[in-house]
Amino acid sequence: MKSILLVAVITLGAAISLAQAQSSTPSTIKDPIATSLRGMLPRSQSNTVGALEAMPADKYSYKPTPDQMTFAHLAAHIAEANNFFCSKVADVPAPKVDEAKDTDSKDQLVAAVKASYAFCSDALSKMDDSKLGDNVELFGGQKFPRGGAALRLAGAWADHYAAAAMYLRLNGILPPSAQQKK
Repeated sequence: MKSILLVAVITLGAAISLAQAQSSTPSTIKDPIATSLRGMLPRSQSNTVGALEAMPADKYSYKPTPDQMTFAHLAAHIAEANNFFCSKVADVPAPKVDEAKDTDSKDQLVAAVKASYAFCSDALSKMDDSKLGDNVELFGGQKFPRGGAALRLAGAWADHYAAAAMYLRLNGILPPSAQQKK
């Protein structure tokens, strides 16, 4: 858990630095957390969807060890996590969708993840930093500051792509972020 939060803090820090570097007056960035999440979303989406598309359909049942989840389960989890965290962070209702299942086809799972990123894009477009101190219910009824949920979202994006990249590499496939730019 601590490593996920550290990744999230580092990732958010880098995104804030990027946003500041692109601004002519860094101290005037409105809503730095919401702005940073919106800035991070396209890269997360591109890499994660790219990883899901790169894995052959017959490898969606692959799992590195008996105790780990299948690649299909990871894809379903990504869709669910995106919908859950983006609704909590942006204070908007989660979309009414059929839950993605690890028994779904590759095409269905990729479509569910794409839809979850589209939901995140829409939800985060409505977000500002004014409610980051409000409590939200996350896991098992536990309350967390909305700002903490924002960090968990950023960490989840990094963690999920890292897991997908590992599964690809274990199958001899180069993940999207490791491929040379065209």
